[in-house]
This record gives sequence, C-alpha cells and structure tokens, in this order.
Amino acid sequence: MNDSRDLTDRIDALEARLTYQDDTIETLNQTITAQWSEIDALKRQIARLNERVADAETTTGGPSNERPPHY
Repeated sequence: MNDSRDLTDRIDALEARLTYQDDTIETLNQTITAQWSEIDALKRQIARLNERVADAETTTGGPSNERPPHY
C-alpha cells in the first residue's frame, strides 16, 4: 500500500513539474516571438535610414571633405 502511495506522489510531482515547464516554454516562446517582431521592425528602420543617407549623399554630391566655414 505504501509503494502505491509513493508512486502516486511521484506521478503527481512529475505532472506538476510538467505543467510548470509547459507554462515556462509558452512564456519563452511568446518572448522570442515578440523579440523577432521587434528585430524585424528595427531592420526595416535601418534599411530606410540607409536609403535616406544614400539619397542625401547623392543629392549633395557625397560627403564633403571641406572644412567647415568657422575654420
């Protein structure tokens, strides 16, 4: 009888751990998904900024090596 109770307690403990691990995995999955969305948005923003810099360099003739007027 005691062996049966021990086995039941062990199974209950394993089920509790499994539930906790499932919750943790789901939380981590949601966090990773949110981070990838943010990374994608930041990559798009960097690409747009690179385009703006390239357009500005083309419009002004590129980066200037002239001394500023205050020299």
